[in-house]
Amino acid sequence: MHPFQMLSIFASIIFFVLVIDFVRRGLLKERYAVLWLALNIAVIVLAIWKGLLDRIAIFLGISYPPSLLFLVAFMFVLLILLHFSIVISSLTERTKELTQELALLKEEGERKEGQGYVDD
Repeated sequence: MHPFQMLSIFASIIFFVLVIDFVRRGLLKERYAVLWLALNIAVIVLAIWKGLLDRIAIFLGISYPPSLLFLVAFMFVLLILLHFSIVISSLTERTKELTQELALLKEEGERKEGQGYVDD
């Protein structure tokens, strides 16, 4: 086995363990970890099965197999960006709703305070 192949496998295993540890400690949510674990498994498979990248590239009509690797990496980054854009949009809407609810509660509290009501 080639040294670079061994390094790729070793680095992938360490990355796999890190992602699992981040999930275990609550630093990474499961729904995000799935993407990273899928990428990691793909890297491990490509590192172990040396000719797989060449076979897939030939099947897809790509003449230079490493360019397939860049295409897949680019698509993965786009998928992550799309996912984060959806999450950010959802959180922005939720923040707006919570701000509006808080403003209404403050206004109601100030109105009650002005009328002489005291909460127990």
